[in-house]
Amino acid sequence: MADMQESSYKADELIARDIDAYLAQHQHKSLLRFITCGSVDDGKSTLIGRLLYDSKMIFEDQLAALEADSKKLGTQGQNIDFALLVDGLAAEREQGITIDVAYRFFATEKRKFIVADTPGHEQYTRNMVTGASTADLAVILIDARKGVLTQTRRHSYLVNLIGIRHVVLAVNKMDLIGYDQAKYDEIVAAYKAFAGSIGIGEFTAIPISGFVGDNITAKSGNTPWYAGPTLMHVLETVELNVTAESERPFRLPVQWVNRPNLDFRGFSGLIAGGVIEAGDAVRVLPSGKTSVVSRIVTQGGDLARAVAGQSVTLTLADEIDCSRGDVITKADEPVQVADQFEATLVWMSDEALSVGRGYWLKMGTQTVSATVQAPKYQVNVNTLEHVAAKTLELNAIGVAQVSTDRAIPFEPYDANRTLGGFILIDKMTNATVGAGMIRFALRRSQNVHWQALDVSREVRAGLKNQKPAVLWFTGLSGAGKSTIANLVEKKLVRMNRHTFLLDGDNVRHGLNKDLGFTQADRIENIRRVGEVARLMADAGMIVITAFISPFRSEREMVRRMLPEGEFFEVFIDTSLREAEARDVKGLYKKARAGQLKNFTGIDSPYEPPVAPEIHIDTAMMSPEAAAELIIERLIP
Repeated sequence: MADMQESSYKADELIARDIDAYLAQHQHKSLLRFITCGSVDDGKSTLIGRLLYDSKMIFEDQLAALEADSKKLGTQGQNIDFALLVDGLAAEREQGITIDVAYRFFATEKRKFIVADTPGHEQYTRNMVTGASTADLAVILIDARKGVLTQTRRHSYLVNLIGIRHVVLAVNKMDLIGYDQAKYDEIVAAYKAFAGSIGIGEFTAIPISGFVGDNITAKSGNTPWYAGPTLMHVLETVELNVTAESERPFRLPVQWVNRPNLDFRGFSGLIAGGVIEAGDAVRVLPSGKTSVVSRIVTQGGDLARAVAGQSVTLTLADEIDCSRGDVITKADEPVQVADQFEATLVWMSDEALSVGRGYWLKMGTQTVSATVQAPKYQVNVNTLEHVAAKTLELNAIGVAQVSTDRAIPFEPYDANRTLGGFILIDKMTNATVGAGMIRFALRRSQNVHWQALDVSREVRAGLKNQKPAVLWFTGLSGAGKSTIANLVEKKLVRMNRHTFLLDGDNVRHGLNKDLGFTQADRIENIRRVGEVARLMADAGMIVITAFISPFRSEREMVRRMLPEGEFFEVFIDTSLREAEARDVKGLYKKARAGQLKNFTGIDSPYEPPVAPEIHIDTAMMSPEAAAELIIERLIP
């Protein structure tokens, strides 16, 4: 503590003597991002408050408020509730839990810090992942009274998985166990055994009390048996891996194309690895086009050389196609390009992973559509056992195959966090539902290539003298989809149009006979039918489908399979009451009796179209009139 006070006095003197020199000194300090994590009530917020208080990097009004609160609480001197310094505590007090990630900035004379205070509750594991994604170091807290808990293991597993290589084990609340060395040694030994099993080879263990201040910024006389460093010493001296980033191959994910005028075209982004110099030969992926760097442009002027961590704009000698999401590399050090991967997933949504459903996959500056197959396994964080799983629930960690709708440039997460780490986003709610780390590309993504054909879909359609289309009928069971679709096909055939009708019941007799009616099977059912419809449209046909297809995301998935203007969503709108009254096949009666599970409208939802191309209200229109209207919209 005395060392910190002396440093503070020196800083005050420098500020008084030469403010510019002080600011320059502060500007060029290294920055450490770290995270505090662990189980519930392990004292994370209190520890951060202590760091802020002891480092004196807080505003006077905050300190005054803190001292006023301490008087109200009847505490004196150093016995202050230091969690009062952490943002967002009002809501935390009201609910009795930490509800988000609180980021705080502070600094000492040696280094600047950004700390993420993450929740300990299991339901907020997703917040911990968010905080850890940019961290260089993790402080994993353990309540000395409780020892290693499940959430301790989960957070440690995630810290290692995300790639944080500097770990501090802070055994907190030592004052509440009388600074018992034997208990401390027992906890460290138990953690060491677990850490070694998940790949954390080294960590620094420190006995602390965030409340009292033991071994935070100064050595504590309460632990004479501890000869290691203080927490602040570790934070100030841990080596940052800046050199390693520059030694990696050059990678620039293109964030935007900068073209302020006709004479300038540059490609801007944050360098994710390596070094680039003017005159270097580069390659743009996934296209593979090559060129040479003409200029390295920054706001402060052109550079001869740029390194990892800098934001730059590159201009190239050639006019080649390059857009947001592409990756620029050295010509002889390209990244891989693939559309199928094996990845580790951390599921972060209350709604379980829907196998086969389309999600947005965002990685670096690129966003693509992606689907996830059934997990190969899920990890039990307590035993590290690989457990069979059909899906992933909230906070589950598993390994699964991920497919994207187009080939994307990437690197394994272990080699490059930016080009190997991704998030999954729900297409309907726009909520982040999962985080993933690419392990490797599947071999079939490299070995299976699209074969170019001489006869195009336009030629096939021309021979039939028609424009390809997919009429996608959707609605509740009993709405009249098959009846109206059958009438539409008959009318089109009389007009000499080439058609094919894919009916929901019929395809389950063959193509999809292996699928049931769970949500995952329904998604796969629609995916397969969509692929068949696309192939038939490629053949130049007018394809008519009649499927309940209850989920908007799957209907949207099929829409994206086809060229713009060829997909017609036809909503056969019938109320549940009317559909149930018809009940031609007796399905609603069985569902009400509990004999049919996952029946749409009863115990499984139906998501009506938001903006269908054609809306048929069966209460207002006969099947014959509906068929006529559909053909008028299809063939004006």
